[in-house]
Amino acid sequence: MPNQFKTVLLFALLTGVVMLLGQALGGNQGLVIAFAVSVVMNVGMYWFSADMVLAQTRARVVTPAEAPELHALVGHLAANAGLPMPRVAVVEDHAPNAFATGRNPSHAVVAVTRGLLDIMNREELAGVLSHELAHVKHRDILICSVAACMASVIMLLASMAKFTAIFGGRREGSGNILSALLLALLAPLAAALIQAAISRSREYLADEDGANIAQTPYGLANALEKLGSASARGLAVRSAGPANASLFIVNPLSAGALGSLFATHPPLEERIQRLRGQRI
Repeated sequence: MPNQFKTVLLFALLTGVVMLLGQALGGNQGLVIAFAVSVVMNVGMYWFSADMVLAQTRARVVTPAEAPELHALVGHLAANAGLPMPRVAVVEDHAPNAFATGRNPSHAVVAVTRGLLDIMNREELAGVLSHELAHVKHRDILICSVAACMASVIMLLASMAKFTAIFGGRREGSGNILSALLLALLAPLAAALIQAAISRSREYLADEDGANIAQTPYGLANALEKLGSASARGLAVRSAGPANASLFIVNPLSAGALGSLFATHPPLEERIQRLRGQRI
């Protein structure tokens, strides 16, 4: 429950940043325009997020005939979770990872990389799939997609604010120019921090409920250890990018120099420790 409250609070902060930028750009009219832009982009993200993510990651939906064991395991776990059977997809990539996408449980897709299938035993694979199904159950994909969309709106408004401050500043005075430029520079930073915090809070929830779906926390804990080892070796999903990194079970990109405040996932060691201490 604390994580759920934290997510609501973070969304309120994101909305506040959008409104603040809109008002800085055009007063009350700018605020209304900013709100309208965010609504339009979020509606588009709601309807087309699954197809967009599948195309971005080069994931291919597979039939039961093509992957019978994978389909059977997903079906069993979906039944445990009280969810309809999602579509199943495979990403032809040697880096082990997985993600879920789709606007709601009836339109969900669970995807795994070829590398994940190669290194996980059945219990570990069940742990990973259960984690992704927990995201589907909690509608985390929609939450993270909306957060990413709002962050994009903030980036757009920030660019507009910089343009307005530079080219329209003579009418407004030097103080207003500096204020607009400062807001334009700080808003995207705040959006990135808030988006990362939302993603991290949802991962803890998915770990906990995923263990319940799999009926054991140890498969997921062991799987995360393997995924951590692969990440330490520099294995990155080639088709992943900053726009969809938060959807994966672990960061699909090469480890960078950014601090933990910008991380889209909680520390693996902490996730594993929590799982090993969880009682089913």
